[in-house]
Amino acid sequence: MSDPSELRGTQRDRWEAAAPGWEARAATVTAAGAAVADWLVEAVQLAPGDRVLEVAGGLGDVGLLAAEVVGSSGEVLITDGAAAMVEGAARRAEQSGLAQVKVERMEAEWLDAETASFNAVLSRWGYMLVVDPEAALREARRVLVPAGRIALAVWRPLAVNPWMAVARAEFERRGLTVAPEPDAPDPFRFGAEGMIDELLLNAGFIEVRTESVDLIWTLASLDDWWEHMRSTSSIIGRAATELSPAEHYELREALDEQYGQFLQPDGSLQLPGSTWVAVAEA
Repeated sequence: MSDPSELRGTQRDRWEAAAPGWEARAATVTAAGAAVADWLVEAVQLAPGDRVLEVAGGLGDVGLLAAEVVGSSGEVLITDGAAAMVEGAARRAEQSGLAQVKVERMEAEWLDAETASFNAVLSRWGYMLVVDPEAALREARRVLVPAGRIALAVWRPLAVNPWMAVARAEFERRGLTVAPEPDAPDPFRFGAEGMIDELLLNAGFIEVRTESVDLIWTLASLDDWWEHMRSTSSIIGRAATELSPAEHYELREALDEQYGQFLQPDGSLQLPGSTWVAVAEA
């Protein structure tokens, strides 16, 4: 794997660049990930007055949902390592009107929080993108009260996630992107069954329970899906800008043909996906 410090900088730069696209496409992400967010919040068994930390929270979907459960007597702290994501989450928190929600920039591997200060830690699709996920999970365990719970989600293998598998294969085939290095931060890094269980146990958690949740990405059209990929992935977005008009046309033609199998009669796109969800006790 590349130098960890360099890799952290690269990861942060990518998320800073992608944050505006994520904010613009927030409704699509929220809708697709709603079932996952529901599972995570329910799994940690929150009560009114609890303190909750969302790690690598992006725009804070899960934290905002948790805030409704803990109520005005509780507190939810949404964190992310990218300043632009934090700014976007802060805007959404303000719009929500939930005064119990706070937002801070914080690295998952070095949580700026007191030991045993949270009842629950939540993270949807975050830990697989951390350079040292075991260190990050040990930090999560440190800030949890005794018997506090963590609930997280990571993507299952590419084979059951054609929403990304199609684009990734085509971009790599054309030499526009390269496959990630082994154990490097990647959405599908912990896709193999049992990997997230092992990681949680190694970090000191107990009573690990893992399930799978299937979901659907719903897009208005093939053009809408292309815009979603281009604007939310800094890697795909950057690669696309370097194409000539002819290369861009050829790429879109190839992608449209492959994604066409998911087209609905009204021209919309229904893309299946599947994620692991896990809950464990500190």
